[in-house]
Amino acid sequence: MELHQVEYFLAVVDHNGINAAASALRLAQPTVSQAIRGLERELGVELFHRIGRGMVLTSAGQAFVGPARQILRDVVAAEGTLVDAAGLPRGRLDIHVAAALAVHPVAQLVGRFRQRYPNVSLRLAELRDEEAGAALIREGHCEIVFTNLPVSAADLRVEELGEHEFWLVFPPGTDVPAKDPLPLAELPDLPLVIVPKSTGRTAIERALSAARKRTRPSAVVQHREAMLPFVLAGLGGTVLTRSMAEQAAARGAIVRAVDPPINLAYGVLYDPAALSPAGRAFLLMARG
Repeated sequence: MELHQVEYFLAVVDHNGINAAASALRLAQPTVSQAIRGLERELGVELFHRIGRGMVLTSAGQAFVGPARQILRDVVAAEGTLVDAAGLPRGRLDIHVAAALAVHPVAQLVGRFRQRYPNVSLRLAELRDEEAGAALIREGHCEIVFTNLPVSAADLRVEELGEHEFWLVFPPGTDVPAKDPLPLAELPDLPLVIVPKSTGRTAIERALSAARKRTRPSAVVQHREAMLPFVLAGLGGTVLTRSMAEQAAARGAIVRAVDPPINLAYGVLYDPAALSPAGRAFLLMARG
C-alpha cells in the first residue's frame, strides 16, 4: 500500500466520485481509478460498488475510511514536527476557512506566511458548515479553523482575531437613498439574496428585525461567491463584508455602509496540544 493510494481513496469518498476527486487532486481520472483498483488488490477487498458511473462504498470501504484518515493524520503530524536547517517549520498545514473570511484576513495571512516559511505546504479548504469546525479538528482534518464567532467547543481553544463590518449592496440602477451610511430603517423594500442559515446571516437578520425590516428572500444560494452575480443580475440586494462590498462597487453595484453598523467577530478554533510548529507559527502571525 502506498500513501497516494490512501489519499486518492479518501478524495473519492470526500468528493463523492472519481471525476470530482480527480479534479480536486488535479489528476487525470484514469490515474485515480488505477490507484483505487491497485489499493483494492492489495487489501483483497472491493472498497466501492461501481454503479453506472457512480461510486458507493462497500461495507469494507466504510470500515477502511477511519483507518485511512488516521494514516494521513499520522503522516501530517510527523511532517509537522520537522524544522529546516534554519530552525523554521516545514511540512504541511491544513486549514479550513469560512467563505466570508477567505478574502480578508486569510488571503493576506497566507501570502505573508508563505514568504516567511516557504518550506510549509498550506492546504486550505472551505468551511461550509460553521457548526462542523470543531469536528474537523477533532477528526484530524485540519489544525486550524477560521470561523465567525461565537462558536461552542468546550475542549478546544477559541480565539477572537477581529471584526467584520457588513455593508448593503444593491443592483445597478436601484433607487437607493443617498445617505451613506444608510439607516436600516430607510432600507428600500427590496428582496434579498441570502445564504443558508449561518452566524453571519443570523446577525444580519437580528439587525434588520431591530430596524423593523424583515428578510424577504429572492434567492437562497449555497455558495457565498454566487451572491454578487445574483445581485448584479437584478435579483435583489444583499449584505456583504466591507471588503467584498468594495469589490462589488468596482463592478457597478450600489453600495452603502449601514447605520447602526452590523459587526460580526471572527477568529480561530484549534487544539493547543495538537498544534505543529507550522500551526503555532501561523497563529502567531494571525495574532500580530
